[in-house]
Amino acid sequence: MPALLQLIRLDKVYRTERIETHALRGIDVTVDEGEFVAVTGPSGSGKTTFLNIAGLLEEPSGGQILLDGQDVSRLGDDARSRLRNRAIGFIFQGFNLIPDLNVEDNVDVPLRYRGLPAAERRERIAQALAQVGLASRARHYPAELSGGQQQRVAIARALAGRPRLLLADEPTGNLDTQMARSVMELLEQINASGTTIVMVTHDTDLARRAQRNIHIVDGQVAELALAGAHA
Repeated sequence: MPALLQLIRLDKVYRTERIETHALRGIDVTVDEGEFVAVTGPSGSGKTTFLNIAGLLEEPSGGQILLDGQDVSRLGDDARSRLRNRAIGFIFQGFNLIPDLNVEDNVDVPLRYRGLPAAERRERIAQALAQVGLASRARHYPAELSGGQQQRVAIARALAGRPRLLLADEPTGNLDTQMARSVMELLEQINASGTTIVMVTHDTDLARRAQRNIHIVDGQVAELALAGAHA
C-alpha cells in the first residue's frame, strides 16, 4: 500500500517567556493507505499534539508532514483549512456538536463551508446518517440523543466530507463499555470500506483491535507493533 501520511523528524515545541516544552521530539511515522492505526501512550505524552499536527490543526516546529507525497508542513492558514475540509475528517472525544442544530444540520455544517450544492449536501448527509444507523434521527437535537448516538452523529459529520484520512481523538472516552464497543465496530466497518484511520486511545482493548499500534512516550515513538487482534 502507498503511504498516505508521513511525519518525518517531526518536532513540536511550545514556548512561553519562561518555559520551553518539547511536546514531540523527532517523530518518524508512516501511515499507509487503508490502515487502521491506534496511537497510545500515557497522559501528557504528546498523542493529541501528534494528532493535531497530522490533521493540520497545528504547525510543527520542525520536520515535515507529507500527505499523499505532498509536503504540507508550511501551508498557510487558508490552504490548510481547504485541505482539511477536503481530505481529513475529525472525531473528538467531546462530540463537538452544535446544540441548537438538529442532527441533519450538524452533519451539514462542514459541507456548507465547502460550498457544495444543496442537492449534493442532502445526498451526502442521508448516506452518512444511514451508514452510522441514524437515518431516523435526522430531525432530533443532540440533547435528545444518547452519548453513543451523539458520537455517531460526529462520525457521520466526518464521513459526509468523504475524507481519505479519519483522525479520532479518544472517540470512546466519554462512552460506557457497550457504546464504546459499538462505536469501535463502526470505525472498523468504515476502515474496511477503504478509509484510513488514526485513532488516539487510552483503551488497550480497543487499541488491540487496530491493525497497528504506535506508542508515544515523552514526545517520542517508543514502539511500533502489530495490534494483538491482527498480529
